[in-house]
Amino acid sequence: MTTAFLNSMLLASAVLAAGTASAQGVTITHDEGRATVPRDPKRIVVMDEESLGWIAALGLQGRIVGLGSVYLTPSDVSGTTIKPNVLKSGYFGRAKLGNPAYVGDWQKPNLEVVTALKPDLIVRLTWDGNQNYDNLSKIAPTVGYKEGGTGFWQKGLRDLARVFGRQVQAEQVIKAVSDTNRANGRKLTEAGVFRTYPKVIVVAPFAGGQNWVYTDTRLIPDLKALGFKDGYSASKTTLGVGAQISDEALLGLDRKTLVVLFPPGGKYNGVEAFQKTAIGQRLAAQSVVYVPEDFSAYTGPLVSVRNSNDLTRVILGKMK
Repeated sequence: MTTAFLNSMLLASAVLAAGTASAQGVTITHDEGRATVPRDPKRIVVMDEESLGWIAALGLQGRIVGLGSVYLTPSDVSGTTIKPNVLKSGYFGRAKLGNPAYVGDWQKPNLEVVTALKPDLIVRLTWDGNQNYDNLSKIAPTVGYKEGGTGFWQKGLRDLARVFGRQVQAEQVIKAVSDTNRANGRKLTEAGVFRTYPKVIVVAPFAGGQNWVYTDTRLIPDLKALGFKDGYSASKTTLGVGAQISDEALLGLDRKTLVVLFPPGGKYNGVEAFQKTAIGQRLAAQSVVYVPEDFSAYTGPLVSVRNSNDLTRVILGKMK
């Protein structure tokens, strides 16, 4: 056997092996490591509303067999069954979910339930110090994305699109968000909004009195895409998302900064209490309230289109 013949045989074997691996799965580099995911998975567990939005934007919500959520309360579920009226409400209803099992709070998932669902893909939002990646990966290939990462939801959407062979659809979704922001930005410009309020700050009033400002994600990217500039910068953020803001900093905002009060969902919503405080009343003339729909994700393609349209409507109403 000649050396040339042997080399050609080895090359052919390597090509065949690579082709087989490619046929078997897609390797994704994500914010928690690398995972090889089978092509076109049929049983998906989404650990939170963000990952639900990516799967739904690709038209694959019918394959979701398990859903994790921090918003669901004991009255919303019966065992692992999410009540039908809940699945038809707010963000869940707009995502057109089927009948996924409830797999628990995304911080403390019920691993036994996830295992019993026999998923072939698990998708989740993550952050530094988040737990259970190793445990979830033992059940099925798991991919996780940090909310504070650059192009957070766009990267997650594009990676998942490769797994399902829906790259064209992913780009169409991303373009639709951009087009919506561009059209709404023109409306705000024509109404003179940016002459009055060139800058913006997003404040999340939590029940109990703490106020947070989102500086990198959660509504602020949508407002900046409309044409606003940052009205506040934090020296340090938590999990790359935002930071607690002091009363002094809120009182120091100038009159050219639009204050968007963006309350957290459910029991965490403290916007009404904030509006009754001296600071809330001081900022009332330059504030608008933007309330997310029930069970809403903070970011993602489904959320960004709603944010763009509804924020534009709320802000134009403020200018009248």
